[in-house]
Amino acid sequence: MQYLQWIIKGLAMGAADVVPGVSGGTLAFILGIYERLLAAISHCDLQAVRLLLRGRITALWQHIDGTFLVCLFGGILLSIFSLAGVITYMLQHRPIPLWALFCALIVTALPHLCRSIRWSSWRAVLCMIGIALAVAVGSLTPRELQPQSWMFFVAGAVAICAMILPGISGSFILLMSGMYAPVLLAVTELQLGVLLLFMLGCIIGLLSFSRLLNWLLKHYHDASLALLIGIVIGALYRIWPWQHEQRLYSPWDYASAVGQADILLALGSALAGVVLMLCLLNLEKWLKPPVVNSGPKSVQ
Repeated sequence: MQYLQWIIKGLAMGAADVVPGVSGGTLAFILGIYERLLAAISHCDLQAVRLLLRGRITALWQHIDGTFLVCLFGGILLSIFSLAGVITYMLQHRPIPLWALFCALIVTALPHLCRSIRWSSWRAVLCMIGIALAVAVGSLTPRELQPQSWMFFVAGAVAICAMILPGISGSFILLMSGMYAPVLLAVTELQLGVLLLFMLGCIIGLLSFSRLLNWLLKHYHDASLALLIGIVIGALYRIWPWQHEQRLYSPWDYASAVGQADILLALGSALAGVVLMLCLLNLEKWLKPPVVNSGPKSVQ
């Protein structure tokens, strides 16, 4: 049952990663597997290499929490390949209900997240800083550039860091930096040298940034969570359903200023998001194996 939980949570993360502006790290954080994910990734280190070279595969698998990573990333990949077409269609033809779904997912989880730490004035300040950071990133405007080779390495490192940071989308960072189109072109044209640089940046960025986040959570747990909660709250600015050219509208003002507001569809999607998040938050409880009561032991 534990494996099924990880796969289902991976499915949720994969669905979030497909949507520009939504991070799979957000879902990992909300679903309570973020710290374990960071720890597992940060254990892909020199000790893991030494275990591999010595042929100690079982010890290596335990060191990197291999079963957890395989189940989680298996769910992510399954979700990306199965839902990419549906989500792409929704983004093109019905974006408002899709954004309403993800908004509802985050809002429903916020009380659960806020109860997970002990608040203080300093942690409240960190939360506000996180909100400001996420809003500032969400306010960036796309740019165009002619990238040099080294930029693909930097883009990979920055994008993967953003992807594992709750509330910030790696694809959105690529879009804002002007690197989204060049990376996409490299993929479609199979520019292997460019893709190798990009992947190398991703690997180095992932291993280094995950270690930093893991260290912060170990030494400043509640303060780090307060900052991350703020980033998640600030991400709502970027995925508010009724916005146009980075201006936020109410549903009724949107209908008069921009066009079809899809209010009923958005409400239905939001309700589905609430139900889905409540199911995900209670997943561990529902899939927990029943305790077998063997009865009182006889006294000799």
